[in-house]
Amino acid sequence: MRISGRAQRIEPFYVMEVAKAAAKLAAEVAHSESPMIFLNIGEPDFTAPPLVQAAASKAIHDGRTQYTQATGLLELRERISDWYRQRFNVEVAANRIVVTAGASAALQMACLALIESGDEILMPDPSYPCNRHFVSAADGRAVLVPATAAERFQLSADKVESAWTDATRGVLLASPSNPTGTSIHPDELRRIHSVVSGKGGVTIIDEIYLGLSHDSQYGQTALALDEDIISINSFSKYFNMTGWRLGWMVVPQRIVPVIERLAQNLFICPSTIAQHAALACFEAESIAEYERRRAEFKARRDYFIPALNALGLTVPVMPDGAFYAWADCSAACEKLGIKDSWDLSFEIMNKAHVAVTPGRDFGTADTERYIRFSTASSMTHLHQAIDRLKAFLA
Repeated sequence: MRISGRAQRIEPFYVMEVAKAAAKLAAEVAHSESPMIFLNIGEPDFTAPPLVQAAASKAIHDGRTQYTQATGLLELRERISDWYRQRFNVEVAANRIVVTAGASAALQMACLALIESGDEILMPDPSYPCNRHFVSAADGRAVLVPATAAERFQLSADKVESAWTDATRGVLLASPSNPTGTSIHPDELRRIHSVVSGKGGVTIIDEIYLGLSHDSQYGQTALALDEDIISINSFSKYFNMTGWRLGWMVVPQRIVPVIERLAQNLFICPSTIAQHAALACFEAESIAEYERRRAEFKARRDYFIPALNALGLTVPVMPDGAFYAWADCSAACEKLGIKDSWDLSFEIMNKAHVAVTPGRDFGTADTERYIRFSTASSMTHLHQAIDRLKAFLA
């Protein structure tokens, strides 16, 4: 059977490959004195709050489980619009919002709608691997532009200008970013968008961690800049609904019909039950719980990053959002005689029983010297992990 070139261009998702190895070892040590601690997957340890769970159960009980329109429930789109107004003081019309089967579906449709075969999309290196594969699946080519700690591991307007060619179609950014937890300063984002729009390109920005910002100067939506910016968001991270597979995208009004056609054919509609549940995300009681959890994520960051730095696993830029630590492990590798972060990650997993993610997934610009830690686990697990890492490194 012939496999398409498109499928062969998609590299393995090493985060998941490491996760499989960690799960196998976890089963073996489950009843030992040091069961596995998982700091490898970017998934909140919180689940959907009570009102959201109750809304899902009620939708099932009431039989509200049939297809919705492809763009999602109008009531949910209006609730999302209200959230932008209340949280960010930005007016986003509900008819520009398309509810999707997770942020992944939104990214796929954005790429299919805007990228032709051979088009190039600029992205920072490091960046989330699946984003570049969405570009590849649309027969485009992701061009990774090295971004340094001095640049907060984000693209700059100058680098976008320098990397732009006749084949460039636009940029795909993330703010806050996975794996670094860093955001683009609004002034720099404005300059980037000015360069892109001046060349007739498109600015797509992944904002799925926006609700988990910890710094007001960065915790602003790109939608405040221009209605031509395409923003991708999700109920997975801030709203703690990872497995519900529900997200949304905000697009210029003129391309809503294009996205709707794609959604009708590719997905029919997002999960109806998840949509009815998500309506309860915006109740005052739920928002209060999400804010309490956001404060807990910040407290975890504030403990874990200095603790890593003290161990010589240096985080060069303090993350301003999300729940990741992008740590330089080159000194630890040199000390222990280990080749790179890939081998070190497996050593940590096998000897310290802490699952972490090597930098290999996230690009090629020095990523072999970085490890990504997820701080989405409990404070208890983070303390235990630091103790184990300290013993391992000693």
